[in-house]
Amino acid sequence: MVVSHKGLFLNQCRYVLDLLKDAKMTDAKPAPTPLDSKLKLETTSEPLRSINYYQHLVGRLIYLTITRLDITYAVSLVSQFMHAPTVFHLCLVKQILRYLKGSAGRGIVMTNHGHTRITGYNDSDWAGNAIDRKSTTGFCMFVGGNPVSWRSKKTTCCCTL
Repeated sequence: MVVSHKGLFLNQCRYVLDLLKDAKMTDAKPAPTPLDSKLKLETTSEPLRSINYYQHLVGRLIYLTITRLDITYAVSLVSQFMHAPTVFHLCLVKQILRYLKGSAGRGIVMTNHGHTRITGYNDSDWAGNAIDRKSTTGFCMFVGGNPVSWRSKKTTCCCTL
């Protein structure tokens, strides 16, 4: 946390650097985005022999979403495969880590906007998952123009059209 004339800056730069070191990706080439915008999920990739490494990395990424809203969707996507990850899913996690390599110092800035209005936004992709046709919904809440709560969740029932 850094306090300046602009406000309060919350980041987890040290945590990101430790995560990259833990994943042996400190020398990785940075990526411009956490996921490819034209990503097609694969269902036929080879299963990982040991899922512990995958679960460990994804768990650490989930914790990082506290101050990194920019990776929330990508992390929610890879966390859906915690019980049966494949080599393809591990490649997605490594893509997120490469993105973090190039953006380790990012975080949330909390500033005084002179008001305490509460504003919220939500969205849904309506059966956007090509594998199971489930929707993903999400929201973010702001108080005084500062983010205070956000969530992205895959629905529990499938959509029938």
